[in-house]
Amino acid sequence: MNMALRADAKDGVVTLAHGGGGKAMRDLIEDVFTCVFQPASMEDQARLTDTALAEPGARLAFTTDSFVVDPVEFPGGDIGKIAVCGTVNDLAVGGARPLWLSAAFIIEEGCEIALLRRVVASMAREADKAGVRIVTGDTKVVGRGGADKLFVTTSGIGVIPAGRALGAERVRPGDVAIVNGVLGDHGAAILSARGDMALASSIESDCAGLGHLMEAVLAAAPGARAARDATRGGLASALNEIAEASGCGIELDEAALPLRAEVKGTCEILGLDPLYLANEGRLVLFVPEAEAGAALAAMTRLPEGEGATVVGRAVAANPGLVSMRTIFGGSRIVDMLVGEQLPRIC
Repeated sequence: MNMALRADAKDGVVTLAHGGGGKAMRDLIEDVFTCVFQPASMEDQARLTDTALAEPGARLAFTTDSFVVDPVEFPGGDIGKIAVCGTVNDLAVGGARPLWLSAAFIIEEGCEIALLRRVVASMAREADKAGVRIVTGDTKVVGRGGADKLFVTTSGIGVIPAGRALGAERVRPGDVAIVNGVLGDHGAAILSARGDMALASSIESDCAGLGHLMEAVLAAAPGARAARDATRGGLASALNEIAEASGCGIELDEAALPLRAEVKGTCEILGLDPLYLANEGRLVLFVPEAEAGAALAAMTRLPEGEGATVVGRAVAANPGLVSMRTIFGGSRIVDMLVGEQLPRIC
């Protein structure tokens, strides 16, 4: 390690000098970031090549997202894990095979360097699991109060193979809606971790990369219509987007929704609806009814899909609306979330 970094970091925090463009910044980048991510070069851009790009009919998919989660570390994950998984999932639900990520860090003066190391190590682990490379990035340091410890922005590039087409507009009446596991764990874990409500809970975030899951599903159910990751706004908001784009109605079965008792209890105490709680490792998939069994089987063979279940279907009635058959035998409209149940969730 460079002795200049040791002098700057002897108290274990980032200073404004680390964002000044000089030697202190270079030492921080090399000691904390590039030694872990190991980019091919230190140029201002990544130069990308992959055999998938040469396949006739292949298309590029590109996405970007910023992460401002509070707290930065939480049960089951941290801001680095959620940044990688969230970006991988945005690519995967569109049918893309994620390949490359960028990562930009806004660091508040006084942020512990030990925290940065943990976040970077977490990002590297998740990227390795997902089979993607973090190939370029940036760091900026802002004064105290200019951020909240650490913000991360990631962009991702993937390749959609020829012949693969997923989109909410493709959903048809009769298609089955499947989720890959219990809902609301991420939102409940964040709420508990903040400690504002004095709630004790053992719930961990569901944060996970879903690229391998989507590949398995699309191999088993090639007629899959659409998928969405149920992040901010939860399952309800994802389904409303699909209903609006497809022109179908969507009917949910409340009795079929996979929810932990702890999540239900937390929502009942605080007056929250679990359908709107954020998830970071859950998706909803629409497939033709004839392929539902194959899709479920493919999901349940993987850890990320072991709790997969059918929760509803697309219908011709009530186009553009999501409704739910309640456990009491009635029906209610499940509207798009208005406002924010819980800010700074991802």
